[in-house]
Amino acid sequence: MNTASAPETTGAESLRVRETLKALYGYVRPHRWAVVLGLLLALVGAAGGLLQPLATKELVDRLSSGGTLAAVLLALTVLVLLSTVAEAFGAYVLERTAESVVLAARRSLIGRMLRLRLSAVDRTQPGDLMARVTSDTTLLRAVSTQAVVNAATGALTLIAAVVVMAFLDVVLLGVTLGVVVVVGAGAALVMPRIGRAAERSQAAVGEMSTGLERVFGAFRTVKASGAEERETARVEASARRAWRHGVRGAKWEALLGTADNLAVELAFLAVLAVGGARVASGDIPVSTLIAFLLYLFYLMEPVYKLVEAASAYQEGAAAISRIKEVDRLAAEPPATYEPVRTEARPASVRFEDVSFRYGPGLPYIHQRVDFEVPGAGLTAFVGPSGAGKSTVFSLIERFYETTGGRVLVDGTDIRQWPLSALRSAIGYVEQDAPVLAGTLRENLVFSAPGATDDDIRAVLARTRLDTLVERLPHGLDTPVGHRGSKLSGGERQRVAIARALLRKPRLLLLDEATSQLDAVNELALRDVIGETARETTVLVVAHRLSTVTDADRIVVMDAGTVRAIGTHEELVAEDELYAQLAATQFLTPAGRPVG
Repeated sequence: MNTASAPETTGAESLRVRETLKALYGYVRPHRWAVVLGLLLALVGAAGGLLQPLATKELVDRLSSGGTLAAVLLALTVLVLLSTVAEAFGAYVLERTAESVVLAARRSLIGRMLRLRLSAVDRTQPGDLMARVTSDTTLLRAVSTQAVVNAATGALTLIAAVVVMAFLDVVLLGVTLGVVVVVGAGAALVMPRIGRAAERSQAAVGEMSTGLERVFGAFRTVKASGAEERETARVEASARRAWRHGVRGAKWEALLGTADNLAVELAFLAVLAVGGARVASGDIPVSTLIAFLLYLFYLMEPVYKLVEAASAYQEGAAAISRIKEVDRLAAEPPATYEPVRTEARPASVRFEDVSFRYGPGLPYIHQRVDFEVPGAGLTAFVGPSGAGKSTVFSLIERFYETTGGRVLVDGTDIRQWPLSALRSAIGYVEQDAPVLAGTLRENLVFSAPGATDDDIRAVLARTRLDTLVERLPHGLDTPVGHRGSKLSGGERQRVAIARALLRKPRLLLLDEATSQLDAVNELALRDVIGETARETTVLVVAHRLSTVTDADRIVVMDAGTVRAIGTHEELVAEDELYAQLAATQFLTPAGRPVG
């Protein structure tokens, strides 16, 4: 069984290596000439070091023969200076290029992540995605330039040193290579372990980021529940896993470095023994032995570079694997901002036999949903929790694709709309009315960056936010805090509604947009919604029937189907579920609360 699975494992590993190298080349390719320059400068520095043992041999020979030393010492000084300057400048070029590679990778990842489909994000932890942008891309710094250059310079200088050592004495070279091959074979077994440890460590870092994002996303709930210690333990568990895998990787890296030093030291002892015997027998002069020993110590640097390149590759391959996983997630086409057309007509919406579920094997959220909304007017969606009301909006926005049937806007299947054009015609207020960190002004113009000051003043008055702006210390330029923490729940809802109205949409989607408003502000917003519905198609999801009794039509949903469509009065009289909901909400047929 083991022998049968071995070729499959080898083939999979070979495929992964090819994919990693291809991806790595993709990152390096735009900066290939800078990498070539860094490589050439590194080779100049290596060449200076390669010639120093030969200059030392010449110095020893001249000492033996009584010749002058000035020229040799001058040559040695020039070699040291040239190699040092070349290596320093080459190192700067490579570090700068490495930072550029990391920047390009982060820009690509961020752009990709913000275009991911909601279905892909639902299957991935946000903290883990953030870790791929931060810590994983950092690992590209070493593998994209230093590993490439170290592998090239290490291999070339190693070959050059071996050729020169062969020229000095073949016997001593054979002794050296024998020791290096034996120790190197053991080191090769260690390298894959470094890659596995790095990948697991990065995965644990992603889990840690996910845990922190989870806590800060519900910080008040965590504190109110006295759950700080429990959540600390949860995040610490991920941190410990990252530490454990990091230590394991450090152990194998230390072993690899030890093998490098051991190979050189054992080779030195073997060469010293054999070379001493050859000097004593007169086969080689003492200057040759000295030069050979210098080359032996010189070998440490190219061998170390090769080991370092292999180690960096293993860590970088783990990072590239995680980064490339994001590229395989489903994403939307790049979005473009389209200016709002102020004289555009209201949009019509139609669902034709629509079914939807989040994935194969999961229950259907919608089952053969059919309804039609003509242009303009107010249409309300009501029904028990889980009936599929909010999903109607998600399908219109194409956050998810239908499993069956069609959704049409203005008579055209939304899959035939350019996505940016579709969404630019829609104003959308989510159920939790999110407010982003930043100033109040930035939140208001988030969906309409081209809005003028007059537009902002008008929408502030309509949503009764003008009094809030007057109270804020810096007016519209006052920061609202993380997720709008400096605003009340009702203020956040009004900001979200103002943001949607400022977009001047043809189709306005309000998902329980007044749930956190007091009676006075709710009544005012109902008037705004009614006014907007005269020139815009407005769809409202409501859990409080008091907000929708004046709707032009009400769509009653239950268990993913459309149960009934009509006005408030019609449905109270004709639909049992709606009548029950109305009674539960203490509403009379006229829609007014019973005193």
